[in-house]
Amino acid sequence: MIPAMPAVAAPRSRQASNAALRFGRVAAMGTVAVLILIAGVWASWGTAQHVMLTKGRESGTVTIRSCGEDTCTGSYRPVSAGSRARDRVVIAQTVAVHRGGTYSVVVKPGTDEVVRSGPAGVLYAWVPLGGALLLASVVVAGGLRRTRAAWVLAGSGVALLTAAFVTV
Repeated sequence: MIPAMPAVAAPRSRQASNAALRFGRVAAMGTVAVLILIAGVWASWGTAQHVMLTKGRESGTVTIRSCGEDTCTGSYRPVSAGSRARDRVVIAQTVAVHRGGTYSVVVKPGTDEVVRSGPAGVLYAWVPLGGALLLASVVVAGGLRRTRAAWVLAGSGVALLTAAFVTV
């Protein structure tokens, strides 16, 4: 050892570099987890806004006549005041939409496209957020090493996806 060099210099620099690496890991993984959750909300809000904020929107029922690869079409019968009947509206084909079925829907403003309404429509609209919660739980558990928070995120995601599956 060099006499002019203090004996504790190496451990302090090692502690400082470990703290910097720990901070960098927490900042990076925290940013990734937050971005995943923001993306889940963003993906869900496109449909959820029509289903949850129904004041002033046209609502009614659709009876499915035919289904293609991605969409189904049917006739729309209004329920709300100011809504008009339509011979042909389009709804995204999902596992829960079958030919001959009648579903309560909300019309997207300015289009002939409809989305499911009611509890099934709300839960189905938030399915992307459920997937984001599950993915963020893995990042929180592995990257941030916060297992309790990860279990809360994962449980919330599973609960949301299960509720959507059961109601739809």
